[in-house]
Amino acid sequence: MSVLKTILLIDDDQINNFVCESIISNEKFAQKVISYERAEEALSFLKVCALTEPDIFPELIFLDVNMPGMDGWAFLEEYEKLPEQVTRKCCLFMLSSAVDRKDIVCAKSHSMVKDFFSKPLSPETLAIIQEDHMGCA
Repeated sequence: MSVLKTILLIDDDQINNFVCESIISNEKFAQKVISYERAEEALSFLKVCALTEPDIFPELIFLDVNMPGMDGWAFLEEYEKLPEQVTRKCCLFMLSSAVDRKDIVCAKSHSMVKDFFSKPLSPETLAIIQEDHMGCA
């Protein structure tokens, strides 16, 4: 399994972020994991990266659907406005406990979303991503 440089987690659930970070670390899936509990803060981070330090733009993003303030769908609308030369190098996945079929269909039809996975993140999910999506950028 090749190791990614940076993964970004965007989820308002602090415990879920801790679990995801632990699984990613234990599986040696990435060198660094950055977590944000607010989508607005994650978007600000990505804007700064895109404009000033594109080399540290994450290679993979896990995005929750339902969050207070800016939800996953609003985040995607703003994410699409970032420079394509940096976003094309990043694989974005929805990771949600909401198993609403409408959300799954919408996520899978969105051009920026590579796939939709149900929480909790697991080693098996990482293996699917490694097998089916790495190099998606």
